[in-house]
Amino acid sequence: MHRFKPYILPIAIILGITFHHWLEIINGLTPYLIFVILLLTFCSVKLTDLRPSKLEFWIAAIQVVFSLAGYGLILWWTENAILAEGVLIGILCPVASSVSVVSCELGAKRETVVSYTVVGNLLVVFVAPIVFSFIGMQQTMPFWTSFWTILKHISTVLALPYLIALCLQWWLPRVNAQLASWKSYALPLWAMALTLTLGRTMDYIVLHYEGNEQNIIWLAVISLVLCVIHFTIGKLLGKHYGDTIAGGQLLAQKNSAVGIWMACLYLHPLCSVVLAFYSIWTNIFNSWQLWYYPRHVTQS
Repeated sequence: MHRFKPYILPIAIILGITFHHWLEIINGLTPYLIFVILLLTFCSVKLTDLRPSKLEFWIAAIQVVFSLAGYGLILWWTENAILAEGVLIGILCPVASSVSVVSCELGAKRETVVSYTVVGNLLVVFVAPIVFSFIGMQQTMPFWTSFWTILKHISTVLALPYLIALCLQWWLPRVNAQLASWKSYALPLWAMALTLTLGRTMDYIVLHYEGNEQNIIWLAVISLVLCVIHFTIGKLLGKHYGDTIAGGQLLAQKNSAVGIWMACLYLHPLCSVVLAFYSIWTNIFNSWQLWYYPRHVTQS
C-alpha cells in the first residue's frame, strides 16, 4: 500500500468533487471515521508525557492575532463584511482533528502534532466566544452560552477518543499497543473522510453560488492566499524549532466542518465558503507533499 500513498488524497478529492450530490447520503459517517483516526493517533503516543511547546505557542498566537488583524484590514480596505469575516474564520478556524495523519506521513514529530490537536481546539473554544461577542450576528449571546455551544461541538469527536486512549494506556496497555500498531490505516480512513467532507463542501458551494458569484470568487481567492500564507509562515516557524512539517501542517490544516458551522452560526453564512475552497487547496498541496516527500528523502 506504501506506493499508493501519494495518490490517495488526489483520488479522494476527485471523488468528493465529482460525486458530491450522492455522497451527501452517507456524510453522517464522517464523525465516526474521524473518531477512529483520532483513537489510533492518540494510542500511538504516551498522552501523559505530552507538553505544549514554544512552536505551539507561536502558532496559537498567530491564529488569534492574524485573524483579528486580517479582519480589520479587509474590512477597512474593501468595506465588505462578508470578505472580512471570511478572513477571520479562515485563520481562526481550529486545527483539523486529523492533522496528525498527513503530518506524520511527512515526517513530523507525532507528539507535537497530537499535543496541538488538543491545545489548538481548546484555544478556539476559549477565544472564539470572545471574538464573536463583538463581531458577527450573535453579539448579544452570553459568553458562557457561546463557550458551551462551541465546546460541545468540538469535544464531541475530540474528547472521547482521547479519554478512551488514556484509559487504555493506564489499564489495558496491550490493547493500546495493538491499536497503535494499526496507525498506518489512518491515512486511508482520512481519505474516506476527506471524500465525504469535500462532497459536502461542493454541495455547499453549488447551493450558494447563484446570486453571490462575485463574493464567492473573491472568497475563493482569499482562501488560496490564506493557504499559501499559512503553509509559508508555519514552515518557517517550524524550521526555527526543528520541525518544519509540523509547523506548516498545524497552522495550515483546518477543521473546515467546524469552521463552516461556526461561520453559519455566528457570522454571515456566505463567508463560510472561504473554508469550503480552503479545504480543496490544502489537500491539493498535501497530495503534492505526499508525492514529493518520499522521493526527496530517497535522493537525500
